[in-house]
Amino acid sequence: MEKFRFLLSGSGGQGVITMAILLAEAAVLYEGRVAVQSQSYGPEARGGATRSDVIIADEPILFPKVSQPNVLVTLTNEAAGKYMPLIRPGGMCLYDSDLVQPSRRIDAILKGIPMHRAVMEKFGKSQALNICVLGALVTLTGAVHMEAIEKVLAARFKPAFHAANSAALALGAELARPLVEHS
Repeated sequence: MEKFRFLLSGSGGQGVITMAILLAEAAVLYEGRVAVQSQSYGPEARGGATRSDVIIADEPILFPKVSQPNVLVTLTNEAAGKYMPLIRPGGMCLYDSDLVQPSRRIDAILKGIPMHRAVMEKFGKSQALNICVLGALVTLTGAVHMEAIEKVLAARFKPAFHAANSAALALGAELARPLVEHS
């Protein structure tokens, strides 16, 4: 199976790091794969630049940082400007089309989805954005099965959040489905 090198980016408070942890845990706990997750923050706790790397593989991972992601997720223009030049040629960039205007001068497949708008329309608040993005990411990459993410969400969050998390995950998958390339 392909080795996935994810670089997830945005600003503090968007749930980027939680999203990365959920993705790595799903791979390890429910898919039997090897995964590492690392993170870095800007100087501000909320609103500063945030980055989290996830590598998923079938073999031991020798270095935990992603220098050339084959999948980039970006939720702010600042993050897009900083991390889009790093993307591996032919890689994929998933971005929120309402929040980010990506550079067209990169050799990558650009997948823009209005996730923030959809989350606001469905939930009235943006707290579910990261789970929606995770649903879109898993749908587009197939890095893990959606069932693995559902199990991690159920194990990690209180039962009071299960319905909203499931709805946000399904929303992301629904938004991404038209962009899935059929081989």
